[in-house]
Amino acid sequence: MSPDEAGALRPARRRGLADEVADRLQEAIFSGVYPPGARLREVEVAAALRVSRGPVREALLRLEREGLVHNEWHRGATVMSLSARDAAELHSLRAVLEDLAVRCAVERAGDEDLAAVAEVAERMARADDAHTMVRLDMEFHDAVYAAAGHRRLRAAWEAIRSQVHLFLLTRIGLSEPDYLGHIPEEHGRLAAALRARDAETALRLFAEHRRHAFDLLAGEG
Repeated sequence: MSPDEAGALRPARRRGLADEVADRLQEAIFSGVYPPGARLREVEVAAALRVSRGPVREALLRLEREGLVHNEWHRGATVMSLSARDAAELHSLRAVLEDLAVRCAVERAGDEDLAAVAEVAERMARADDAHTMVRLDMEFHDAVYAAAGHRRLRAAWEAIRSQVHLFLLTRIGLSEPDYLGHIPEEHGRLAAALRARDAETALRLFAEHRRHAFDLLAGEG
């Protein structure tokens, strides 16, 4: 790049505060403080976090790009409520990504990578509330993608991760019987199939795992 071209660039902006506000809001959404459909008023968020409205506005735009927040003219920002179409699109895209992640993990993950997946499943058995369980559920799938050792696949997962988290939060609002009881066992079976490097069984179990959650939401719709 020539000096003239470099001089044409605009000065970089520091966005640390906006990123911190976005992280705080994301945490509040994932903790259930702001459930799907909740209003996110700039003035109230700014006052609660003791910042100006500018970083809040930037944070809301970031969360909108992640699919967590929806902005409407005259109504402002609200936490995204997933429609039946949203859920179906996430389900189908997640299936493609996760099948590849499972195949890659079975074929080339190190034993320590698969042990990390199993360790998250073990921690799920000690979760004592639904929101903690959902966080561990997401951490479990993060570990699967890490074990796959496929950088671009992991980036594709990161692009939809927040929306999948929202999908699972919607699931726990459906009063599923014994949610905390059966989820750790289900993930234990997933981890065991990976550690056995049994691709056929792992793909079947992961598909059943996704289908169960999707069917709950589809039935609600």
